[in-house]
Amino acid sequence: TRDATDTVIENEYGKYIWIDTAGIRRKSRVDEAIERYSVLRAYMAVDRATVCVILIDATVGFTEQDSKIAGYAHEAGKGCIIAVNKWDAVEDKTGKTMQEFRKGLEHDFSFMSYVPFIFISAKTGQRIDKLYELINYVSQQNAMLISTGMLNDLLAMATARVQPPSDKGKRLKIFYMTQASTKPPTFVCFVNRAELFHFSYQRYLENQIREQFGLEGTPVRFIVRE
Repeated sequence: TRDATDTVIENEYGKYIWIDTAGIRRKSRVDEAIERYSVLRAYMAVDRATVCVILIDATVGFTEQDSKIAGYAHEAGKGCIIAVNKWDAVEDKTGKTMQEFRKGLEHDFSFMSYVPFIFISAKTGQRIDKLYELINYVSQQNAMLISTGMLNDLLAMATARVQPPSDKGKRLKIFYMTQASTKPPTFVCFVNRAELFHFSYQRYLENQIREQFGLEGTPVRFIVRE
């Protein structure tokens, strides 16, 4: 679906509907009522989107507002890309400037460690073609469907490598795992006792799935059922 503010672009990478937003700015800089409307529009754009390209101004760096919109996109299960714009305007760049900037952003966006980064310039067109390729790739990752057989082969290997946690003599048993849905990839784990499925072990299994299947640029969900 489209509204009057959407932009349609068709190129060799495909056909895209771009939903631009006003961004989320510091309240001290704008009228509070206008800001609330801008925030609402940004969140509505995330809800409509397939892939969210979160723009960071290279001359400003990471802001709290960037974190808010990225967090909303993460919770909504959207494919995400962090695009650092105005890279051409960064002065006195060295061979390490991009690496150091990226390292700082990886810390700032640690809650979405799966997200890819790209450094672009909308003004000069630098790496814009790579951005289109990355959008397509992340969209495919967000829609990936993994067979139950492949998941349970991985589960057997992962649980053999690192035993599931135990408490008071009772150990977690994961009987099997299956994928329930996509966008984002959502996995259901059938277990003996749900309270034993600690977050740390869930993160371990997520890392194993990502290592095996990729899923770059997309959050992953787990549902635990006894």
